[in-house]
Amino acid sequence: MPSVIIWKHKGRDVQFKKDVRFVMLSNNYLQIRSIKRTDEGTYRCEGRILARGEINFKDIQVVVNVPPTVRARQTTVNATASMGESVTLSCEADGFPEPEISWTRRGETIEDEEDKFSYSDDGSEMTIHNIEKDDEAEYNCIAENKAGDSEATILLKVYAKPKITYVENKTAVELDNEITLTCEASGDPLPSITWRTATRNISEEDKTLDGRIEVQGHIRMSSLTLKDIQYTDAGEYVCVASNTIGQDTKAMFFEVQYAPKIKGPVVIYTWEGNPVNITCEVLAYPTAKVSWLRDGQLLPSSNSSNIKIYSSPFASSLEINPDSESDFGNYNCTAVNSVGQESSEFILVQAETPSSPNINRVESYSSTAMVEFEEPDSTGGVPILKYKAEWRNTQAETWQTSNFSARDESSESTITIGGLRPETSYVVRLSAINGKGIGEASLPFEFVTQPVREPSAPKLTGRVGDDGNSFKVVLIKQDDGGSPIRHYLVRYRAKNSADWKPEMKIASDSDHIMLRSLDWNAEYEVVVVAENQQGKSKAAFFNFKTTTKPTVIPAANIGNYTVSSTSAALLALFVTVLFS
Repeated sequence: MPSVIIWKHKGRDVQFKKDVRFVMLSNNYLQIRSIKRTDEGTYRCEGRILARGEINFKDIQVVVNVPPTVRARQTTVNATASMGESVTLSCEADGFPEPEISWTRRGETIEDEEDKFSYSDDGSEMTIHNIEKDDEAEYNCIAENKAGDSEATILLKVYAKPKITYVENKTAVELDNEITLTCEASGDPLPSITWRTATRNISEEDKTLDGRIEVQGHIRMSSLTLKDIQYTDAGEYVCVASNTIGQDTKAMFFEVQYAPKIKGPVVIYTWEGNPVNITCEVLAYPTAKVSWLRDGQLLPSSNSSNIKIYSSPFASSLEINPDSESDFGNYNCTAVNSVGQESSEFILVQAETPSSPNINRVESYSSTAMVEFEEPDSTGGVPILKYKAEWRNTQAETWQTSNFSARDESSESTITIGGLRPETSYVVRLSAINGKGIGEASLPFEFVTQPVREPSAPKLTGRVGDDGNSFKVVLIKQDDGGSPIRHYLVRYRAKNSADWKPEMKIASDSDHIMLRSLDWNAEYEVVVVAENQQGKSKAAFFNFKTTTKPTVIPAANIGNYTVSSTSAALLALFVTVLFS
């Protein structure tokens, strides 16, 4: 008798009309098309013979395997090389059974290496440690199960700060046509390369004024070409490679070999019995050998006991102690190295005494006179050391003399003679003295001193006291007016005060005034007047300002002095000396 077949899924009849994916074949098999994960479960085939009321069934367990799907959380990951960085590449996978995940790079499976690679428990995250430029690549995350496999690609982009990979020291010979210095560098992004020396930066756009330097850039390389080589081109050249990550620098040294170059004064003056050095300064690379000759004869010779030679790396000095006229004349310095040679003639000249100074005018006072003069036209070849002043009363025959240092007097070309009598006629003359001796005297200059009168105002200078809030006003005596100065009258006050401090009378032989216990950060003015029997001088004015009070606690107190451990208490002064 015929039977009726019914298919059930999870206890419910399969609805063939509602879901066309389910089809019962002619042999009563159940066909499931486009199977889904939800189709998984227990299927029951139930057979019935209605006439007999018989029922039989069989359960079939269906397990649906789902091929993996995988996706990367980030398709591109950026990192920086050589910075100790670690990056983690991540992917997410689905499928049934749960897929296993592995990672490959350049077609090869990446093994678990603790120092370089490590993985999460499920393998979905791979961490790469200590990133280097070589780690840049496409990494594949592969998910596999019984139903198949799938993969996702992640690009690891590794940026690197520049690294200079090649520089080379170079050597050339002066006047060579050209030489090229080369610098190669790696980095990502590609670095730009510039050059610098101790005195300037050089880029591809730059050239020296004479166009002797040319810089050309190439991929990962820059060349600096020097043309018409000069010895001054030698030195350190620094290559600088830069990108957005950082920079690298490396120096190279350029040596220029060149023939000797001799420097030094050509004419040297001295006199018999006065030793002198003739110095031959030599610039050369390699180091030059220096020889001295006179009249073709190498020095020192057997008959030149008054000549010695002293050498240093950059100079040779010929010491001559002339004892006769024959020692004066030409001396030859010759320097030789592997590149070439150079010679120079030095002339030793007999020094003369200076020519005479020229007195322009004499500013006379009662007891002093200021002599203004022009320096000699000729120093005799050697520096002037002193000026000798001679003066006398026109009615007397004996000259009075005094020497004045040329170092002190030459800047102003004035000297001051003293001890003169009022209303007296004098003549004065000057001579210049150098190492050779005293020169010819100037023509006598006649002047008359003034009558006895009030003294000239003193000159004032000043300096800071040791305690910081005192000030030393230095008195420089001027003309006394022909009558001895009795004393100095001194007043001072803070400028913000209407009242002057009590006037002080200072002895005539005093050379300074000490002002103590001054206010901090205050401007002061000082007035000094000199007085003799004829009366008072014009006033001399002096201004200064104290600084802000220091915050450091004083270390010790001695009388009116305060010794502090800071120099902040020093007076900052500005000085104006006025004569009214």
